[in-house]
Amino acid sequence: MRVFDRVNVARGNLTGILDRVEMIEGDFSDSSLHAGLAAGADIVYHLISTTVPRTSNGDPAFDVESNVVATVRFLAAAQAAMVKKIVFFSSGGTVYGVPRCWPISERHPTDPICSYGIGKLAIEKYLKLFHHLHGLDYTVLRISNPYGARQRPTGVQGVVAAFADRMRRNAPLEIWGDGSAVRDYIHVSDVVRAALAAGQYGGPDRIFNIGSGRGLSLIEVAAAMGAAARVTPEIVFSKSGRLDVSANVLDITRARSRLCWQPMVSFDDGLRRLIADDVKT
Repeated sequence: MRVFDRVNVARGNLTGILDRVEMIEGDFSDSSLHAGLAAGADIVYHLISTTVPRTSNGDPAFDVESNVVATVRFLAAAQAAMVKKIVFFSSGGTVYGVPRCWPISERHPTDPICSYGIGKLAIEKYLKLFHHLHGLDYTVLRISNPYGARQRPTGVQGVVAAFADRMRRNAPLEIWGDGSAVRDYIHVSDVVRAALAAGQYGGPDRIFNIGSGRGLSLIEVAAAMGAAARVTPEIVFSKSGRLDVSANVLDITRARSRLCWQPMVSFDDGLRRLIADDVKT
């Protein structure tokens, strides 16, 4: 197995298996690395992103250059290396934009309101182009909001990790807006199972929503985390100046029927696992 990431980012999460992993570190925009990354690989799982939804609109050109352009160059290297399949982690939270109805199926119109979502959608289209031109097989997973062990709490996304870190430090939970924004949260172990199923899938469908199929507001997330930890967290509301959608819940019917996949970890069980991991560490 080969893993590529920025310098000193992934190593901490690979402790215990580094002796079984070929670790390559660098900048994905450095196309001189691409041939080595693709060489000898049958399946490539593409999770790289240099931006997140909240930051992407600040510099759309950087978002496109470091994600879309870099990926197109890598696809050329993958095609030359005769890679059999690409499994691309897209975004079920941003490619659809403001939902016209929900739960949101893969047939819902795509009209992103952030550069991050536009970039993910563009990569999906380039995957389709490379399949058409060169026969490069691919599957797109539009992931909802993943959470679980070892998620960085200091990043600019991942509300469960951020809340868990604040609860660990007895700090108040900060909620942007009134806490009514609804999102679909999925445990990382279910995402891994979906990724493995996608790698083996050989059917005609290319795009799959991967989520829990259930929506939770930020207020409900905070309450559930407090209940799991047996505390009553203090909540501080901050005025939100962000352009965001009020609700996003994915329809996962296609993944259930085609990938024979469904989420196995409920949100409450996932929180208990997260707290148990905190106790161990």
